[in-house]
Amino acid sequence: MSITYEPIGLIRSPFAEIHDMPIQPIGARGIRGTVEVFTPFAAGLQDLDGFSHLILVYHFHRAPHSRLIVVPFLDEKQHGVFATRAPTRPNPIGLSVVKLMRVEGQVLEIENVDVLDGTPLLDIKPYVPAFDHFEVERVGWLAAAGRSAGEARSDGRFR
Repeated sequence: MSITYEPIGLIRSPFAEIHDMPIQPIGARGIRGTVEVFTPFAAGLQDLDGFSHLILVYHFHRAPHSRLIVVPFLDEKQHGVFATRAPTRPNPIGLSVVKLMRVEGQVLEIENVDVLDGTPLLDIKPYVPAFDHFEVERVGWLAAAGRSAGEARSDGRFR
């Protein structure tokens, strides 16, 4: 089976290089960027300005290869890639929850962007707390992690 996706736009951010960028939106508070939606998909932006937060689904276009066992940014131990948010996945798909500041034509102004500049956008979904927020009982190996995602930066380990 083959699955093919067509990017619907590009994510623009101040991060030209992977090294030293935030690893999650919580570490990118206040960092602004834009989403440029391609013309054939612009009609899909109707009514999006009524939401304060969005889920961006994107392709990790600079992830060089897939690894099933990784050492994530917040730990020094190996974990299965599916127990992490590492970019070196069999299907290099990422997601981020960002704040929508405004919609100007085909451009979305966003905040809390933790994405590399020029990242191909696959989809946009509104973040809806009633659908997307859950109280959790456990967070796996992250419970013992010594650092928080708000403070950690990319160190190039997934090049």
